[in-house]
Amino acid sequence: MHLEEKTISSEMMYDGKIIKLLRDSVELENGKTALREVIKHPGGVGIVPLDEDNNVLMVRQFRYPHGKVLLEIPAGKLEYGENPRECGLRELKEETGCTCDSFEYLGNLIPTPAYDTEVIHMYLARGLHSGEQNPDEDEFLEIEKIPLEKAVEMIMNNEIADAKTQIALLKTAKMLGNL
Repeated sequence: MHLEEKTISSEMMYDGKIIKLLRDSVELENGKTALREVIKHPGGVGIVPLDEDNNVLMVRQFRYPHGKVLLEIPAGKLEYGENPRECGLRELKEETGCTCDSFEYLGNLIPTPAYDTEVIHMYLARGLHSGEQNPDEDEFLEIEKIPLEKAVEMIMNNEIADAKTQIALLKTAKMLGNL
């Protein structure tokens, strides 16, 4: 079929805790073959916790691959087969200590389609109720409350680099008429 590739063979190169790396041989639409390296990832969720004053609860945490602290919306990795909504509600509670009255689906995004199967599901949490954080034992983060309008400015000024955060905040701002 036009623009499709057919998998001929697949070899597991690495089977890790979070990711799996495959090397696939594929047949192209012109009949030739090519190699594709694919990272298998269970996917994730990102949550925009928005309070009654239009402030977003964001987290600062060190991101090892980039060697620096990033400002992001609360997020987490799905377990294979896990319901994204349930994961999102769990991550909201773990990272911010909050529960919510409303948990609205904002859609999903594919962050790196050329070589990674990851899909991130985004949610808007409103009607927040504060509680105690319960981050994973290897997770260290700080919560920061930022007005949605300022967060959008920070995106436009390249102060927020994380893709899921940019997309979820811009979708939220657009949906609420702030863009």
